[in-house]
Amino acid sequence: MPLLIKNVSLVDGIGRQPVKADVLVKNDRIFAIGSFPNYKASQVIDGMGAYLAPGFIDINNDSDRYLTIFSNPSQKDFLLQGITTIIGGQCGTSLAPLMYGSLEAIKDWADISSINVNWGTVKEFLNSLSKRPLGVNFGTLVGYSTIKRDLIGEDFRDLTKNEINVFKTILERSLKEGAFGLSTGSSCKAGMETPYDEIKAILSVAASRGVLYTTHLRDEKKGLLLSVNETINLAKDLKIKTLISHFRPLIGYKKDYEQALGLISENLNISDIYFDIYPFSTSTVTVSTFLPTWVLRDKKSIKENLKNPEIKEKIIKEFPRFKGKEILISYAPRHQYLVGKSLKEFSDNRNLEINEGLIALMELTDFQAVVFYKNISPLGIKEAIKHSQAIIASNAAAFPDNFKVLKPERATKTFPKFLEMVEKAVSLGRQSLMPIEEAVKKITSLPAKILGIKDRGVIRDGNFADLTIFKDGKINAVIVNGKIAVKNGEFQNVLGGKVLRRE
Repeated sequence: MPLLIKNVSLVDGIGRQPVKADVLVKNDRIFAIGSFPNYKASQVIDGMGAYLAPGFIDINNDSDRYLTIFSNPSQKDFLLQGITTIIGGQCGTSLAPLMYGSLEAIKDWADISSINVNWGTVKEFLNSLSKRPLGVNFGTLVGYSTIKRDLIGEDFRDLTKNEINVFKTILERSLKEGAFGLSTGSSCKAGMETPYDEIKAILSVAASRGVLYTTHLRDEKKGLLLSVNETINLAKDLKIKTLISHFRPLIGYKKDYEQALGLISENLNISDIYFDIYPFSTSTVTVSTFLPTWVLRDKKSIKENLKNPEIKEKIIKEFPRFKGKEILISYAPRHQYLVGKSLKEFSDNRNLEINEGLIALMELTDFQAVVFYKNISPLGIKEAIKHSQAIIASNAAAFPDNFKVLKPERATKTFPKFLEMVEKAVSLGRQSLMPIEEAVKKITSLPAKILGIKDRGVIRDGNFADLTIFKDGKINAVIVNGKIAVKNGEFQNVLGGKVLRRE
């Protein structure tokens, strides 16, 4: 059925100023752009002067690692933000390839017994997912730690030359089967000690195919500059498109962060490097994040260390400074009654000091509890968002409404909040942030370009009809592959998403 979207201020996604236009959609494609006052369409959306943009692309999404891509296929929270495409496989962890059909790599985030794994390769995974209804388009990266874990288990050591060759073969196959690139999570257990030369050797495969490399930095605090330098060197040495995941201006490291942004700017002529960020001052982290790096070997050794009074005292001394009231429990598997409580409430109920309470929470939830932690500078966010290489991303999962979890703001408001910030600045006559066309580019054509997604991210004849109508930071309508998923700000229970494969 033809769909006519009329009376909109069209922002095409490539940075051109808005223009008044109508858009005609047939089937899953944009059929024509112009003025069609007399066209009789079976479906009509009157934008009443609102902006029409390409559907937003969330380049850093966690719905796969939390398995909500299966348990909550509508991904409603993202559709209501104007998001039409999400990219999983972040921070070194992906749902494929799996050498042994095990999802052990994501057991810290999800109940892996809740799903029957009927795939091994990326091709099999994407084929399996294609048979399910999806609210959004979904694509995946390949997780470095996922493959390495399957190769050597929980052993924290460098790969041998033969293992590197096997890894390369697996990666090459995965990229041929449609993965959009490779991700590393160097701050995570399996990645923190991975040497530069090992990563570089593996990445050579990704570089040869022109795909994206994303990385969670080894250190976002005292070692921030070293970590950013390492990433820039990889981008330069291999000439590979690189994205620093959730590059946050942490409180207490203002100068380091500003210098890191400077390093990125200084190297733009010799490296193709970007970073993603969200417009909120709260991080969502697993409780094990608070442990010192030297402790993060494996769960067994952590538990043994915590039984030793001297080691336990040393761990507590290395905890970052925080206020118990400012840490909220977002997710506590098997202990849902804790969701929404602060760490102070949890500790007080057990007559424990805050630091002791944090350890008790780790032990009670087997290190799987997730908390909100206010550790990001709001002023730093505003400055970072303006950077030419900044891309907006949620770094979140879409949970079902009946799931016992406290949803972070970025899971429900990342893109509307960003647009609200921009529109407010524009309405007040301030160009200190950016014009609306530049804001839309950051969440549409730019991520599509670096991912290598064709026929999406730009409003033009023949492209897929992934479209979002918004005004004043509010999402009015969302079209996914020509189907109206959101209308008048309400989810329509229509699932028009597709599984995407890199061509």
